[in-house]
Amino acid sequence: MNKIKAKEFISKYTTFVTFVVLVFILSILTQGRALSWDSIKTLIIAEAVRAFASLGVGMIIITRGIDLSIGYVVCLTASVAASFAQEVDIPALAAIFPGKDFPFIVPIAAGIAAGAVFGLFNGILVAYGKLPPFIATLGTMVIARGVQLLYTKAAIVSSLKSSFKAIAQTSIGPPFLQFPLLGIYVAIITFIIWVLLRHTRQGSNFYAIGGNTQAARVSGINVERDLVCVYLYAGILYGCAGVLLASRLALANALTANGMELDAIAAVTVGGVSQTGGVGTVSGMIIGIFTMGLINYGMSFMAIDSYYQYLVKGGIIIVAVFFDMKKYARRA
Repeated sequence: MNKIKAKEFISKYTTFVTFVVLVFILSILTQGRALSWDSIKTLIIAEAVRAFASLGVGMIIITRGIDLSIGYVVCLTASVAASFAQEVDIPALAAIFPGKDFPFIVPIAAGIAAGAVFGLFNGILVAYGKLPPFIATLGTMVIARGVQLLYTKAAIVSSLKSSFKAIAQTSIGPPFLQFPLLGIYVAIITFIIWVLLRHTRQGSNFYAIGGNTQAARVSGINVERDLVCVYLYAGILYGCAGVLLASRLALANALTANGMELDAIAAVTVGGVSQTGGVGTVSGMIIGIFTMGLINYGMSFMAIDSYYQYLVKGGIIIVAVFFDMKKYARRA
């Protein structure tokens, strides 16, 4: 009887159990250093930006969609935000807008707006253009890449204002327990997405669309409108990720956020968001994000070559989807 209960618990809370086991293993490998406050703070800072992107694509996957454009859209939004946050007195050749001094809010608004535009575009292609999400977002991925290169002329956007860099580089609290603002931003957006998915009609619609699109349509849900909305919301989150990334790095270039789509999709998949649609929780997404963060941290600590890390991440996605499909096949 106890074995059955244990199996049921592990099956129900696989993501949480995996996270706890990884923490335990990493703690042993690092002789407890992985659980020090400095290590935890480093993990929060490293995964905060990816959390925004992951929450966005997580909502899309719940509706049985996918988004391959994340990395280049975040790259573009970071470049746009950085271009409006450059110091006034830098050489004209290094400035996107030479001699212009924009108010503090402009870089933030511009970056988020750029993400929203691409999210809206993705949503229209999928909902009204009837393009498969894979193809639609593959196309916008290439477009975002091209726009970024044209906008920046393939140059590094640097020399950013201190006030803009402080957005993501500031920590608060007493000297012995400094907490990064990035962690607070993640907590706020996590709460907002949780409320959206679990306590609004539109959130319920997202799950219904992912579970059975035709049934959702018959029940009176405006499928096209809600699909546009979910991609729009994701685009806004990508815009936020771009702003925070530019602030944290104090620059943006053509390699910014390279491969972020892989990390984001892997994180939410590990976090229990089913690729078949209609299944996923915000808590699972967050645990998945920090599970992938722990894996990255562990591989870096053990000095595993970054090239092999890509193999591990790809393998994690395949294994997670495999067991996800087996689990829901059994329930069916």
